Amino acid sequence: MNKILILGAGLMQKPAILAAQHLGFKAIVVDANKNAVAVPLADEFYPVDLKDRESLLELAKKLNKKGDLKGVFTAGTDFSASVSFVAENLGLPAHSFESALNASDKARMRACFEKARVPSPKFQELDESFLHQATATENKTDTNEKIICANLCKSVDYPKVVKPCDNMGGRGCRLIRTEGELTPAVTHAIENSRTHRAIFEDYMEGAEFSIDSVVYNGTLTITGFADRHIFYPPYFIEMGHSLPSKCEPKIKNELIATFALGIKALGLTCGVAKADIKYTKNGPMIGEIAARLSGGYMSGWTFPYASGMNLTEEALKIAVGKEPDYLLSNRVSLPWQPHESVKGKAQPFELYEITNTLVSAERAWLSIPGIVAKIYGLDEVKQIYGVRDVLPRAKEGDKVDFPRNNVEKCGNIIAVGINHEQAYKSAEEAVSSITLRLEPNNAETEKFLSGSCEIDEEGFPPSAFTFAPKNANSLTVGEGTKIPENAKTIDFLPETLIPLADSLKDWNHRTLRKTLEQFDALCPTHAELDGKTFWQAVLRGGIQGALYVADNQS
Repeated sequence: MNKILILGAGLMQKPAILAAQHLGFKAIVVDANKNAVAVPLADEFYPVDLKDRESLLELAKKLNKKGDLKGVFTAGTDFSASVSFVAENLGLPAHSFESALNASDKARMRACFEKARVPSPKFQELDESFLHQATATENKTDTNEKIICANLCKSVDYPKVVKPCDNMGGRGCRLIRTEGELTPAVTHAIENSRTHRAIFEDYMEGAEFSIDSVVYNGTLTITGFADRHIFYPPYFIEMGHSLPSKCEPKIKNELIATFALGIKALGLTCGVAKADIKYTKNGPMIGEIAARLSGGYMSGWTFPYASGMNLTEEALKIAVGKEPDYLLSNRVSLPWQPHESVKGKAQPFELYEITNTLVSAERAWLSIPGIVAKIYGLDEVKQIYGVRDVLPRAKEGDKVDFPRNNVEKCGNIIAVGINHEQAYKSAEEAVSSITLRLEPNNAETEKFLSGSCEIDEEGFPPSAFTFAPKNANSLTVGEGTKIPENAKTIDFLPETLIPLADSLKDWNHRTLRKTLEQFDALCPTHAELDGKTFWQAVLRGGIQGALYVADNQS
């Protein structure tokens, strides 16, 4: 039986393993983690570090002794360069290794865009020497390093963004708003880089989008164009995406044209490409382009639901030298409509798109810091109309935190509807119905509910309800106010909050009224509650804060 080598055995690679088997191939899966969730699905599994290209190539050569290894593939990982390295050495279809490196290293990527005059942020590459300079400055040592670092800091026009050169999921990526945030942010980014390097770049303000595509025989087919929902500065936490986008056609076509020019600049020619891209006051600007299918449930879940096309299968066909026949038969032509900033540049590809007949909405849920004692609602939300997937990350006994990257969220819901309103409503109703109850007497939970934050994280984490002031302790509730034992808390809602009960929503789309109704259902018997403490906890920590206070008093 012919084989496909699939890099990665996580949830994001599950569609690739199943697609390979559906196409009649043996799925040979590699991952450094022998306990990864998709390992049991593999026809054969080998524990190999995906960074170790030479070991991957050695394994691929052994698998190919009879010439029956037909392709190498990944989705939702950082290792498209490893795919191209193996494929190029074995003469298998893929983007060139050089172009995959361009799409894997953000400093190389920015340099390619700059050379080709493709809109992307101005940037500077930083490495550990910057941290030595920063330390010299802080220690006020009289060195040239001190002068270099001080001049860099003082010449900066904030806000800026720092991110590792070679990581994904938002790890180590954050907004820098002041000089005081610079060194801690760069330190964190470099710590999250495999090569200990980061890029320091201009902040792009504007609506953000994700684009998936297939690059094949001189054509570019858009296979997913989604709105990204990003929150909680100084971090960039994607609380979901919606597909198809609500973006107006003119702006969408300008974004696609810029994306096409970016793909050309990187040299990607055979396979897939995905972009994170913004529409700013100056037009489209590329955040990044990767030589792989997207993670975040887009390529393997939300796009197939909305379009009816198994994108992973079509991409796998290209990887094994077959024609992506379903994609070619179902795509429609797109016009070349570039923004003024790139007008005059030659059109690099014929443009096409796969259209959608339904709307997919992916939404995440999150938690305040603590230890999960109990989770409610996971089974019940599966019955909500339109919900297709309930994908928890956190489980009972896990340590959780307010996310600083996209892998620290507690789970995801995917819902489908005939229009945006229906899909959004189903997804958000499901998210708002899941509750993580935390263990009492936890220092991290106490710290969060007190409203304290790190000196370089001013305003983060935010309160559950934006009505709440920065310091929850300043909420005015009458001294001596009590909520009687076993009483329904919704009956004691402070007068100032009554008009906001149905309009205020927390991070998980839960209204203030629903918060109290859930508390009363989950905690029907409770000790007498101090009103001021309780309402401060509700406004700061939502349902989790309310339950935590009650459990502590019990």
